[in-house]
Order: sequence, then structure tokens, then C-alpha cells
Amino acid sequence: MPASTKAKRPVYACSECGWTTGKWVGRCGECQAWGTVDVQAAAASTGRTAAAPVTRRARPITEIEVTEAASVPSGIGELDRVLGGGVVPGGVLLLAGEPGVGKSTLLLELAAQWARQGRRTLYVSGEESAAQVRLRAERTDAVHPELYLAAETDLGALLTHVEEVGPSLLVVDSVQTIGSADVDGVPGGVTQVREVATAVIQRAKSAGIATLLVGHVTKDGSVAGPRTLEHLVDVVLQFEGDRASRLRLLRAVKNRFGPVDEIGCFDLADAGLLEVPDPTGLFVSRHETPVPGTCVTVTMEGRRPLLAEVQALTVETAIPSPRRTSSGLDSARVAMILAVLTKHCGVNLSKHDVYAASVGGARLVEPSVDLAVLVAAASAATGRVAPADMVVLGEVGLAGEVRAVRHLGDRLREAARLGFTQAVVPEGTDASTVAVPGLTVTRVGDVRAAMRSLAAAPTPLRSLD
Repeated sequence: MPASTKAKRPVYACSECGWTTGKWVGRCGECQAWGTVDVQAAAASTGRTAAAPVTRRARPITEIEVTEAASVPSGIGELDRVLGGGVVPGGVLLLAGEPGVGKSTLLLELAAQWARQGRRTLYVSGEESAAQVRLRAERTDAVHPELYLAAETDLGALLTHVEEVGPSLLVVDSVQTIGSADVDGVPGGVTQVREVATAVIQRAKSAGIATLLVGHVTKDGSVAGPRTLEHLVDVVLQFEGDRASRLRLLRAVKNRFGPVDEIGCFDLADAGLLEVPDPTGLFVSRHETPVPGTCVTVTMEGRRPLLAEVQALTVETAIPSPRRTSSGLDSARVAMILAVLTKHCGVNLSKHDVYAASVGGARLVEPSVDLAVLVAAASAATGRVAPADMVVLGEVGLAGEVRAVRHLGDRLREAARLGFTQAVVPEGTDASTVAVPGLTVTRVGDVRAAMRSLAAAPTPLRSLD
């Protein structure tokens, strides 16, 4: 039988990640999801593509105007910080986050701020009716005549709205709810998401429309749909937050127009999302008098230094295997630090349950908080109180050494700005780095020296007894 008359073999693809295989399987070989592999039509090969007219003549790079790609402030300072200055006309941004974290609220506020500057905005919702979006806009004071609303789930209708309204900013909430009648599959599937994203991006690039897409996430926190979606867009933002906390963090996972090491902080209140330009107070508790088991450190979120407080509590126990519980800290690293404290500082915790936590729901995963955890645990075990005006920085090694941390100068300047007068930092740090006015810096090489320096501080450790 000629090869041209042979039936094409079916291709099976995963609806979650786009992984393909030649035969059906119950579990995806890439994302390990069950029941997501289904048959799809094999793509026909044309063999050769003929030359076609170009849309715009190629020019030397020196003749290209950069003003067309200049960022425009969005009106939300924390968002502009993450984006690297603002929204770029023709740029496509993908905002992902868990359900209920506040993605729609953030983009509705962005759309309103954009409209208040006299620029037309189109907000297309595939999850809510226009009346529901209007009700939420009234609650958050995001109503403006230049903000247009549409409730659509069809790609063709969405593109028609864009043609009729002519916006400079387009918000699509969400890309998984929009479908195309010309493509097989249900909205949210791999083929549909790829088709919708490609069509919207092409329209945004050709008309210079800044476009923001809301993306769903899977149970492990990654963006749902094909990985191609993240490659197509210019910026991928992750909106994070704990349901038990009002604090929301905006991070850049990918950014073609700016840095990816900045974060934006927001407070999810009844009136919407409020910017938090100085979130340090959220992670440091206020005590009338110093208490044992507490220590303040400075962590880096992107390029922003934030003061955070580590707390520890030790309780005697009769069980052979004492508990080691942590919240907001890496449990394995806490156990390692407690072992170093026992071995090199002589603080025996073998008959004590130890609880360690960060204040305000902060997630402290940097090694620079190691020394603060050690000091807090030692303070809790001995009942002695560390100075309230001291910050402690340093990574702790298994041999008891204290290692250097990055961006030490920025951390110390932030501590001095907030009124701290003492700091314990790793030894070997350049003198010019720690020369901060109003801050007395003590450099230590190991944990024993760190404990000795605390005892000899201007405000010494003192017993509550």
C-alpha cells in the first residue's frame, strides 16, 4: 500500500502539560496526572512553505525606535516595581495564582487606574457576568467611564470587542475560560489555550495593546495548560498569599522588560488590594519589654530587604523523641541548627520540645536567617533575653562556622533606618560594607563567638530570674 494512503496514526496528548505519546496511557509521563491523556488529530505536514509577503521591511537595528517599547506607569507602584517601571504597550503579561488570592481584584484595580489616566481599557471576563464585575468594582472604587466591561467566552467575540472598543489596555480573565469554535477541544485544554493565547498575542502586538491574561494554576502551583503559554507571553507574574493572612506577594517569574528579583507587597482588605510599600512591620512583633526566645534578622525578598522576627519556644518533655516543629522556616534546616547549638554551644535540647516560627506568616528560607534561629533557640532554652535593638545575620555551617551573606550592606542600612543600633554579622566582611552610621557592628567567625558577642553587647543578655 502506498505510504500516502496509509491511515495516520492517532496522537495522544496530555490536557495538563501537552506531553504527547503514540499510544494511550492512563497517567501522563511528564506531569504524572491521571486521566488527562486523550487522542488528538495528527497534524498534517505540508512539506514545504512558500515565501510570502512581509508585514514590515527589515531595518538596521540602529533605525529601530525604542520609544514604542517604553514602559508606561500603571498607577500601582508595587506592580510597576515588579515590572521594572510599568506596562509596555504591546506587551503580554500572564498573572497566575491560586483561587481566591486576589488576581481579579488586582487587575480590576489596574484597569481602573489605567482608565483614570484617560486611556481606554477593556476588561473581558469569562468567569463572571458584567454585572458581577461592576458590583466588585463599586466595592473597590474601580468605576470609571473609560473602563469597558464584557462577559465573553468565545475568542471571536473577544476579538470583535477589541476592534469595536479600541483599548490601549486589555484584561482577559481568564485565558482558560475562552474557547475558539475553529479548534477542537474544550476551553482550558492544551489546544484551546494555545490557540486563544496565540490569537490574543498577535492582536496585541499588531495594535500595540498592553494585554494582561489571568492564568489558572494546578495543585502544585504551576501555571495550568501547555508550557508553550509561558514561552509566548512577555511577562509571567505569580501572585502568592496565605489564606490565613492578608499579605499578598507579587513575584516575576519571567520578565523580558525588567528584573525578576523584585517583589510587590499588597494588603487584601475589604476595600480591595492596598499597596504596602514598607511591609517590615508585618513581620516584627512589638514587645513592651524584651522577651526570651526572640531574635530579629533581615531577609531579602528579591532586591528588597525586610526585617523579620524569629521566635522559639522550648518545653521539657518526657517522651524519648522530642518534637521539632517549625512554621515559616525550613524544618530540616531548623533541626540542623539545633544540632549545631547542642554540639558547639553546649545547650542540651535532648529533653525539650522545640517550636520555631516566623512572625506574621513570613516564609524565611534564606540561609542568612540561620544565626537568628540559633540565637532565638538559645535564648528560649536559657531564659536570657537578647537586646531588642539588635539584628543578627549569618549562615551557620555544621562545623559551627558563620558564613557570609549576600547584600549585607543593604540589610544593615535597612536595619539602621528602622532604629536598630547593633548588628552581629559574619567575619571577613569588608569594613566599608558594614560602615553604617548609627549602627555598631560585631563580626563573628563561629557560633561560639556569636554567643560571646551577645553576652558582651552594650545591652547584655540578662536572665529573667
